Amino acid sequence: MIDFHFPKLEDKPWVDRLLKQADYRGCDYNFTNLFTWSRAYSMEIGETDGFLVTHVCARMGCSYLYPAGAGDPSGVIRALAADALERGAPLRLVCLTPRQIGELEQCLPGKFAFTADRDGFDYLYEIGRLADLGGKKLHAKRNHINRFIENNPGWSYEEITRQSLPECLEMDREWYRRSLQREGAGEEQDLGDEGVALRLAIEHYRELGLEGGLIRVDGRVVAFTMGDKLCSDTYDVHFEKAYGEIQGAYAIINREFARWVRERHPEIRYLNREDDMGVEGLRKAKQSYYPDLMVEKHTALWNGDKADG
Repeated sequence: MIDFHFPKLEDKPWVDRLLKQADYRGCDYNFTNLFTWSRAYSMEIGETDGFLVTHVCARMGCSYLYPAGAGDPSGVIRALAADALERGAPLRLVCLTPRQIGELEQCLPGKFAFTADRDGFDYLYEIGRLADLGGKKLHAKRNHINRFIENNPGWSYEEITRQSLPECLEMDREWYRRSLQREGAGEEQDLGDEGVALRLAIEHYRELGLEGGLIRVDGRVVAFTMGDKLCSDTYDVHFEKAYGEIQGAYAIINREFARWVRERHPEIRYLNREDDMGVEGLRKAKQSYYPDLMVEKHTALWNGDKADG
């Protein structure tokens, strides 16, 4: 069996090195996501033949991510197949992009059956479009921001610092409390997977290399967002929270952070705003910005023994 373990902060340098070699745009290939969501999805990582390998247990059962690194992954794929067999199941790879499917078919032709996972597709937007909101399609977003500015003349945007992190955490607690009230749920409910992931991100903000921004209205935090660089031309927006009852709060934190990233990281072409998990409201919100690219995700199920037969 492959020696897997839950991600630790000290893993970040070698994981980042292999992820940089792979240069994938999918949000699954990011140390912050591996670390902060490891509890929710029982994600474990390891290194095999110079590749990052990841074992994950989620809605499709226990699976593996496509290896991340440089070179021929054939040997690593076969090692994953052997690991899966020891666990009593055929190899299932998840979150494969068309590029990875092509590589897989080239090195192990006919060994896998593929199915698309639309709920896992990532939404990518050209950073200039989100920073400037030009064109007819984004007219409604500009209107929302104009209403926000008119209704909140004392607003300001600032970079998240160590001093303001506790304010973001407190704002998230209040956001969650209001969400429970709207849903008529009791306040004894737990924070859910996203709440746990966000708290880990805030607790280890510096160590994870996260960056973020917040919006204040009369000194009070009403929106914040956090992210980090994903690959050579793409930046991953991990978390975004705003009070929904404040018109334009989501739109303005989105725009202001896009402008900040564009200035700070001129090499970035796309913002990856991750998937919609099949949630109708989230899908509608992400589609309302008209994505420029979708990172397609597919599942590959090993049928190698049958193919060899």
